[in-house]
Amino acid sequence: MHYVNHDQVKKKMGARLVKNSIFKGIFFAATLFGLVVLAVLLYRIITQGIGYLDWQFLQNMGSRFPEKAGINAAFIGSIWLMLVVIPVSFILAVGTAIYLEEYASQNKINTFIKINISNLAGVPSVVFGLLGLTIFVRVFALGTSVLAAGLTMSLLILPVIIVAAQEAIRSVPKELRDASYGMGATKWQTIVRVVLPAAIPGIITGSILAFSRAIGETAPLVVVGVPTILLFTPQSFMDTFTALPMQIYDWTKRPQEAFHDIAASGILVLLVFLLVMNSIAVLIRNKFSKRY
Repeated sequence: MHYVNHDQVKKKMGARLVKNSIFKGIFFAATLFGLVVLAVLLYRIITQGIGYLDWQFLQNMGSRFPEKAGINAAFIGSIWLMLVVIPVSFILAVGTAIYLEEYASQNKINTFIKINISNLAGVPSVVFGLLGLTIFVRVFALGTSVLAAGLTMSLLILPVIIVAAQEAIRSVPKELRDASYGMGATKWQTIVRVVLPAAIPGIITGSILAFSRAIGETAPLVVVGVPTILLFTPQSFMDTFTALPMQIYDWTKRPQEAFHDIAASGILVLLVFLLVMNSIAVLIRNKFSKRY
């Protein structure tokens, strides 16, 4: 007959509770550290840049005088840039994910392609800048236009959205597909009316992270040759432009302390732009989350 040693059970339970408390404390400390660093960073940026943030700052162009410097050209240029990046990267990425998950056969070639797409998500952004300089600026002779920079940024974030879209499509229950086929729907109808609506929340989540990276990247724009200061705003996708990260980068490298404060104001504008763009994406995600 087997007897349970209650003392040993109590010791094991006590050891497990101690381990649980230790790991809980470690995870809480890690979270708290990240929040404190973020709070300090935001406090520094707000206190340093709020004094220059006014309507004149939003309307003025770049200038070598701090009191006259503004962010109008860079702000408008960033909007033009994202008008290229968002549709190009989203359509190509989702289309690629649909093909790899729904149509491509599971062979060694497609497995190799999937692995390399995942690896591309970790490639330094300056490499994509060199690729964009070679293909779009020189081969296609697009110069330092909005289109050239937008296509370069689209290449940068394409792997991230593809991987996120693949995971979202893969997570759709097989029963939903089977039910659609049982009702007589074709494969394409099933993808459009069942799979994509159910996968949209996951796809949008990955896209938000990718778009956030694109709007704040500087290295590809520097390599492509985007100027730091312009006294005009682009009127078409073929015009030269500047963007918020380039303008902020130019201000931060100047020796005058006043330009550092203006750079903080530019960062605040960039953060607000980012929050508005992400909020729209979150609203779209939540709308589909409630339906499916």
